[in-house]
This record gives sequence, structure tokens and C-alpha cells, in this order.
Amino acid sequence: MLEGIVRESIGKKSAKALRRDGYLIANIYGKGLENVAAAFKVNDFIKEARKKETLAFDVKVGGKVYNVVIVDYQRDVVTNDLKHVDLKVALPGVLSKYMIPVNPIGTPVGLKNKGVLIQSKRRLCVKCTAENLPNSFDIDVSKLDVDDTILVRDITAPAGVSIVDADRVAVLGVIKAK
Repeated sequence: MLEGIVRESIGKKSAKALRRDGYLIANIYGKGLENVAAAFKVNDFIKEARKKETLAFDVKVGGKVYNVVIVDYQRDVVTNDLKHVDLKVALPGVLSKYMIPVNPIGTPVGLKNKGVLIQSKRRLCVKCTAENLPNSFDIDVSKLDVDDTILVRDITAPAGVSIVDADRVAVLGVIKAK
């Protein structure tokens, strides 16, 4: 389990000092919860985020354990180092919005016909409870030919999960290479 510290000071000076010491600044929030300003060791956070098998994972901050989902992160423009991460608490039984990754599976037929696979949406916004939270949307693209697309309405969501994005939005497609 990933362990972090609670930040006493939320100012720019203290954040810079923590980053210099190898910490990643984080905000933990959720419906009905008070926001927690936390910091994690950068390498520990990256290892935990890579080895997690589900979208939600546990972190321990200030003696409390939170089941969190990574919502957003910021990287340094020059060095590409992680600077900040937002974590949303996945509360059981509470309906909330989450961003779920889209994974294309297979090789499209259109690639042999001089096409290129384009992924328009990397993540889809869904509304569900923490118990029904899917890890990802795995979409089979092997039947896509040139000028074929998969729209949001073509994706079937698991039980208890509703997709918030508009039905007409393209998620994946194969276009003709120039």
C-alpha cells in the first residue's frame, strides 16, 4: 500500500521544498469529504500506479486509508517529471463521475489498405458507483476498414455504468493515410 504524508503548509515555498526532497504533491478529495493535501515519494507513487491491477487503489495518508482513482496529473514541461496529482476517493454506494481509459484491441483490416488507426478519445466519462467501476473499455478494432469509426453509442457499458459522453462522438476510427 502506498503511504504518504499530510502537508501542513499549502504554499508555493513548502511545495517546492517537498519536491526538492523527492515528494509528489497530491490533493485527495471526494463527495462529502474534506480535501486532504498530501505528498508521496515520487518513485513509490509511480511504482504503485504501474503495478495496480484495478483503476482504484488504496493509499494511506495521516493514519487513514483511502480507496482512490487518479483523476489528473501535471508534468514539468522541460524535464517531464511528475509535479502534481489529483486523487478522487471512490466512495462505495455513492454515484460519481470517473474517466475510464479506452484500450483498442487487435489490428484493424484498414491498416493493410493504407489506413491509419486514430484514437479520438483516450478516456470516456462515466457515471457509476465505486463497486461498478470498470478498469477500462477494451474495444475490438480488428473489423475496422478505411473510413470506419466506432462511436460512443457503439460501446456497451457494463451493468450499473452509464456513459456521460455524447452518443455521436467518435472514439476510434481508421482514416486513409496521405
